[in-house]
Amino acid sequence: MTSSKKISFEVIKRLPRYYRYLGELLANGTARISSKDLSSRMNVTASQIRQDLNCFGGFGQQGYGYNVESLYRSIGEILGLYNGHNTIIIGAGNLGRALASYRSFEKRGFKLVGVFDNNPSKIGQYIEEFEILDIDTIEAFMQTHKPDIAVIAVPKAAAADVAKRLAKLGIKGLLNFSYTDIDAYEGVEIENVHLSDSLMTLSYKIENAKAQD
Repeated sequence: MTSSKKISFEVIKRLPRYYRYLGELLANGTARISSKDLSSRMNVTASQIRQDLNCFGGFGQQGYGYNVESLYRSIGEILGLYNGHNTIIIGAGNLGRALASYRSFEKRGFKLVGVFDNNPSKIGQYIEEFEILDIDTIEAFMQTHKPDIAVIAVPKAAAADVAKRLAKLGIKGLLNFSYTDIDAYEGVEIENVHLSDSLMTLSYKIENAKAQD
């Protein structure tokens, strides 16, 4: 049960980590786990875990811990993973191809239904079982397949126009890998992913560790 109070984005960002670790525990046959044991695996304090989960009504029992399967399923429900999300990829370059071949999409409830590009030399080729479709056919495709998430893997100069086009067609969420931030559109959730930012953060951590030696 989700609390009626506003949940901080920092808590939401940790939920996929909980889901991933609990999935690994479930696969290994672990039936229950304490917040202390979970904290040692995730490098998050037991207090933080309890606070995070209490935002959604609380789970577990004192002296027993958490039922791994129950908590795993509950977090999956909170994240909306069991509702299913038809997903498309815009851009069939190296990144788009790698994302189209990523098999964990469907395990997490994201069903890839189409890959698009505007390059005539790529249109008609296949990535796994997916034929690369002409971006100019996307209006008819959207009406038929009704995807609600689009992954944008196009050059940054094209990203804004692609996002605007998709927003007008009724897409509900954009995962943007185009190395530029996309402005918000009404009714569209946007997640901008910057791999270079993560690398620079890692660089800082390395340099900071050196300074403390």
